[in-house]
Order: sequence, then structure tokens, then C-alpha cells
Amino acid sequence: MAALNATGTLSCPQPMKATSNGVFQGDSPLDFALPLAILQICLVVLLTRILAFLIRPLRQPRVIAEIVGGILLGPSALGRNKHYLNKVFPDKSLTGKKALSIAAAGITLPFLLGIGTSFVLHGTINKGVDKAPFLVFMGVALSITAFPVLARILAELKLLTTDVGRMAMSAAAVNDVAAWILLALAIALSGTGHSALVSLWVFLSGSGFVLCCIFIIPPIFKWMANRCPEGEPVDEIYVCATLTAVLAAGFVTDSIGIHALFGAFVVGVLIPKEGAFAGALVEKVEDIVSGLFLPLYFVSSGLKTNIATIQGLQSWGLLVLVITTACFGKIVGTIGVSILCRMPFQEAVAMGFLMNTKGLVELIVLNIGKDRKVLNDETFSIMVLMAIFTTFITTPLVVAVYKPAKQSSRDDYKNRKIERNDTNTQLRILTCFHSARNIPTMINLIEASRGTGKKDGLCVYAMHLMELTERSSAILMVHKMRKNGLPFWNKFQQSGNNQVVVAFEAFRKLSRVSIRPTTAISPMHGMHEDICESAEQKRAAAIILPFHKHQRLDGTFETTRTEFHSVNMRVLENAQCSVGILVDRGFGGGTHVPASNVSYSVTVLFFGGCDDREALAYGVRMAEHPGISLSVIRFTASPEIVGEIARVDIN
Repeated sequence: MAALNATGTLSCPQPMKATSNGVFQGDSPLDFALPLAILQICLVVLLTRILAFLIRPLRQPRVIAEIVGGILLGPSALGRNKHYLNKVFPDKSLTGKKALSIAAAGITLPFLLGIGTSFVLHGTINKGVDKAPFLVFMGVALSITAFPVLARILAELKLLTTDVGRMAMSAAAVNDVAAWILLALAIALSGTGHSALVSLWVFLSGSGFVLCCIFIIPPIFKWMANRCPEGEPVDEIYVCATLTAVLAAGFVTDSIGIHALFGAFVVGVLIPKEGAFAGALVEKVEDIVSGLFLPLYFVSSGLKTNIATIQGLQSWGLLVLVITTACFGKIVGTIGVSILCRMPFQEAVAMGFLMNTKGLVELIVLNIGKDRKVLNDETFSIMVLMAIFTTFITTPLVVAVYKPAKQSSRDDYKNRKIERNDTNTQLRILTCFHSARNIPTMINLIEASRGTGKKDGLCVYAMHLMELTERSSAILMVHKMRKNGLPFWNKFQQSGNNQVVVAFEAFRKLSRVSIRPTTAISPMHGMHEDICESAEQKRAAAIILPFHKHQRLDGTFETTRTEFHSVNMRVLENAQCSVGILVDRGFGGGTHVPASNVSYSVTVLFFGGCDDREALAYGVRMAEHPGISLSVIRFTASPEIVGEIARVDIN
């Protein structure tokens, strides 16, 4: 075992003991593999998380923090102290139809410009390497669009529902696949100096590997998925078999002469994306990959980046040339084809900026190029800085040039109230919940709120509030669910396997309430926007939010998450309708109470004012239910009797 290599795994280029005997016996932990790896991981995770927190107000993807963190830990900053660099990160530990047109344009022009730029770099700072592989590596590096990073940016900006977002995602997916194919070609050309026949053999063998995978792997995984029904635990053997297949594919492509990552990518493309099997696989693997290995990989790229190698006017001029070429090729090529496809100019410009996003595949290309001696230190540093710059400018430029038209706030909706809702018309309520534990209470509240029980008397939009995170599964969920507009108003048949949907569908069939379950996936700081816009879009008279605390078994309350309190406060400040906070004390118990068994006494405390009048109107609506009696306690203040209480019972 040794310390971390460029892929975030452990390597052992030289014999090295795993653990020390301790400092008291004269051993330095940094001279041994395991404690050194632990220290590296802790430094990487700590620094990248701090940087991610600092750049969060700028709405930048976390990959920026991870690459910059590597640069700060590497020779560009802290690594200038050679003692630190040799101890903490020694060399021995670092071995190691429109959419298609837009995607084609977004690849072709920057690829050609990348080849043109490579001639300049090859004649100046990157001499002494074979020209063919260098040309292809540069072309690939400049033509890539980072699909995962782009998805995160679109989700953050709430653009996945727009035509621009859908088009950008589709084009980026095509671009990503094409980039992997070109990468395989570049690796095949960057052989060990043998004849051209060797490169041809490598490429043909890689193509044969892909074809074999296409015909063999899908039936096997389909068989596994069919043996993993919804609601049942997935057998561990299937998860282990999948991971083994990924490793085996990597071994095969590495043996062929193509990087092991290519084999893993091919298997990943062919694995089913739906069903319990896919969900279990993501759940078991994603956290450690996205939370640990990916940051380590990004940081390792930063550690290899020594900005000090970019010296002199020529080098900085080449950096400007590379950035300009990369941006010009992607942006102009995409805008041109988008306009030819009759997209509005504003959307075409936004598409150009979005397709200019770089990320993981870009760094994979650069790291492989450096490992194979196709890129020297100076060229590698220039290309990494280009990737950071182009990704960093994406969000502010898109925000500046593209503002999707939103439904204008209607004057007749402002200050919408239950009090103004005619009892003969349908009452619309937007109820929100964070987890399935809130559903029984919510359903019982809906049952109590349906009034006389006449058909279409109450319409409820039940919104599941989910936080948008850096997890790729969250991005995938957003991409799947944002099909019918903000914020994913799903039809029952589209989500039949969802337990939440099943619960509401069962209640809808048993009652006369029109109910639609929805899902809103947003970052916490913008979740209130989804809630308020949805209430306006559906013309809801009231929003019901869950309290940010939940009840313990002993009856006391504990805070679930403080961010929920902030979301509630922002909804109260911005909503154009009434807002209620539901303090869940297990209303009706832990299960749905049938209409025939409903027997509740509801009390409204009335002090006066618009809020109390709204609560009274809601209480009167509940009193229409045959199983509910309403008591209204009015508090008045008079010079003679300061606590006079008038009590009215409504049955």
C-alpha cells in the first residue's frame, strides 16, 4: 500500500511499509503509506470543502474548489515549501436533431481550432513529442463539454425546465460520448513509439471491446434488474458483480493499451438507469466516489499544476491564446448552428456559454496526456487554467445574457386568501413535506380540510421538498423529473413506483379530493422560489409548510435542520397567499383516518387582525366536515374586563 495516486487510489511504485511503529519509537508517520494517505485525504477534504463553502455565493460548481484546492496544495502555492511538498505529497505518492447538430458544431470547430493551437504550442513550449497524439489530445481537450458540471449549473440556475436547458443537456451528452471516443483514439496514437500498426491494432481492439460489451453486457444487467423488484432489498451479489465487471473492463482496456477509465465508462453507459437495481447501485457507490475519490482526483490535477512553469511573455501569451481559442470555438460554433436551427439569438448565446463548460473528462484527458509524456508541465498547467477559467465564467455569463421569461405576477393573485375563497368554489392548497414521516399527518389534515366533501371542492398540490446537492443522483433526478415545467408536476402513471405517490393516489381514490404529488429539487437558498412560484402558478389560496422541528417520543421537539427554518421564513416573506406552519404532533396517529372515523374538535383562537381572520376562515371550512366540531375563542380587551372571553361552538 502506498499513498494516493492521480486517480485517487493507492499505488506502490517502491516497497513501502504500510504503518509505522509510532513517533515514540523514532518513526515518522509521513514515511509510511497508510498515515500519509490519511493525512492527504484529510487535507484534501478539509480544504476543498472550505473553498466550496467560500465560492457558494458565486454559484460555482464544486469542481472549481477541488481543482483550486489542488493548486493551493501543490507547487504553485504551499508546495513552494519543498520540505512540506516532499513530506506531505512526495513524488512516490503521485504516480500514478438540434441537439445533435449543436453537439457536432460544439465539437468540430473547437477540435479544429485545438489542432491549430497545438501547432503553435508544439513549436514553442511542447517540443520533443510526437505531433499526432499531441494534436488529438489538444483537439479533445478544447472540444469537451462537461456533462455533470453543466447539469449542476443548469439545476442551480433553474434552467433545466427551459428549452435551452433541455437542448444543452442533450447536446452535452452527445459531446461527452464523442469526447470519450476521441480520447480512445488519442490514447491509441500516444503509444510507446512503435509502428503505426500498433496504434491501429490498439484502436481496432478497443472498438472490438466496445462491440462485445454492447452485445453481452445489457442482457446480463437486464436479467439482474428483473430479479430486483421495487421495495425489496437488492442482493449484494449483484452490486459486487457490477463493480467487478467495471474493474474487469478497466483491466481489459488497460491491457489493450487504452486507459482503464475508458473500460469503466463503457460499462457505466450500458448499466440500466431505472429501477431498484440502479438505485441501490448508486446509493452504495455514489457517496464514496463523489464525496471522496472525485475530489481526490480533481485535487491531484491541481497538485500537478505548477503555475510557476508559466513564465515570460510568451507563456502567458500562449495561455491567452488557448483560452481565447477554446472559448471562441465552443461559443461561436454553438451560436452559429443554434441560429441556423432557428433558436432565438438570446437562447443561442446562452447555449454557447453553457457548452463551454469544462470538467471531469477534460481533466482525465489532460492527466492521461501528462502521464504519457504528451503534455509537459507548462502545457498541462496552461490547459488546467483554461478549464478553470472557462467553467468559472459560465454561470455569470449565462445569468447576464439569458433570463427565461417567467409568468408575470397576476394582480388578481396578489394577497390571495382563504377568506376570499367562495365556499362554492374549489379551494386550492399547496402542502409541502420533507420526508415520508410527514405524510400521515398531512393526509389527515387534507381529509379534515375537504369541507362538505362535494366533488372538486378541494384541490391539493403535495410538494416533496428535496435539496439539490452535488450528488450525481440528484442531478439525474432533476433531469428526469423536470419535464412538465417548474417544479416537476408529475402524472401518477409516470411515478407509479414512488411510495409517496402511491400513498396519495390511494387517498385520492378513497376521498373526493383532487390531489397531485409533486417534487421540487432545489438548493436550500432558492427552495422558497419554487414554493412561491408553484403556489402562484396553481393559484393556491394557502401554502402549508412543515415545522422545522419534529416531535420526539417523549413529546419534546428537536430541530430537524436549521435550513428548513430559513426556507419557511423566506416563504413567509415572499408568498402572495396565506402561509401556515404545520407543527406535526402526529395528527390522527401514524396512519390515515378514514372519513367515517373522523371525529375531531378544532379550536381557533381569535385575537383580531388579518391572520386570525384567515385562520377562522380555514376553521369554518373544516367545520363543514361532518366529523369535525369547531370552537372559536375570541379574546377581547375592554376597560372594564381585561380578559373577557366570548366562546362560540360550531357543530
